Amino acid sequence: MRILLLGCTGFIGKELIPKLLDEGHELCIVSRKNINRFRLKIPLNQISFLRLNLSDKKQWQDIYLIKQLKLCEGIVNLAGEPIADKRWNEEQKLEIKNSRINTTSLLMGTLKRLRITPKVIINASAIGFYGTSITNEYNENSSNGNDFLADLCKSWEYEANKKPSFTRLVILRIGIVLGSDGGALGKMLPIFKLGLGGPIGKGDQWMSWIHKTDLCNLIMTALINKKYSGIYNAVAPDPVTMKSFSELLAKFLKRPNLIPVPGLSLKIFLGEGAKLVLEGQKVISKRINSKLFKFKYPLLSQALAAETKK
Repeated sequence: MRILLLGCTGFIGKELIPKLLDEGHELCIVSRKNINRFRLKIPLNQISFLRLNLSDKKQWQDIYLIKQLKLCEGIVNLAGEPIADKRWNEEQKLEIKNSRINTTSLLMGTLKRLRITPKVIINASAIGFYGTSITNEYNENSSNGNDFLADLCKSWEYEANKKPSFTRLVILRIGIVLGSDGGALGKMLPIFKLGLGGPIGKGDQWMSWIHKTDLCNLIMTALINKKYSGIYNAVAPDPVTMKSFSELLAKFLKRPNLIPVPGLSLKIFLGEGAKLVLEGQKVISKRINSKLFKFKYPLLSQALAAETKK
């Protein structure tokens, strides 16, 4: 399958791209950042690459992008400014919003304008759709929350649903992605290895997670399996509290779990974005079952054992 990848040059793309190539797919990667082929372990002759800012309407006039859109059979849209890398001031919130909503809106608008109908589009969203809660449990049928990230995800998915009529759309509401080379776990590992780890905040907030390999496998499966359509919570079936997560991580690293990270310090670093980490949400999937998809790492203990061995 010829696949157009939007925003797949980071943490997830590092594993997803080689997997897609191994399965024989032809890839064109579109990103606003330069691609590091050596970091992604990609042979020079196996992909096409376009450097474009996809939240800018003018960039969608690029003749090479239009050519790739006309050739592609599938699209994977993971484009978006990282959520937790910078403090949430108004400028950063606007960048987080535009990089997702504008990109998705322009993608769907361009496909319709040029009458291009890919077979399938995989569009990212996030479990932030549900808002945060210490007590509630959410599934694909739950209503959206009422904070910034919930509103963002609702608008993001609204734009994705403007896809061409005969294109199969799969929206993945992605949880916390675990991998030793990036994301939340990548930031926590050095601290825990020094023996300075501990739960963040009170520790009773929920973490709904998915191992990076399982997320990549889920994307690849949804691309080719026509049974996939609509919204899926991309989370493992083992949500845990922050306290349990830090205890298990310390155990596998054979380090103490003694020093909790005060919520105030996280608020200073992330601003409003700290709410997502300090309150969390318990999310399960009612649509992903063992008959549809088999997790390689269904339990947190399995995921952490694999990543702490690297």
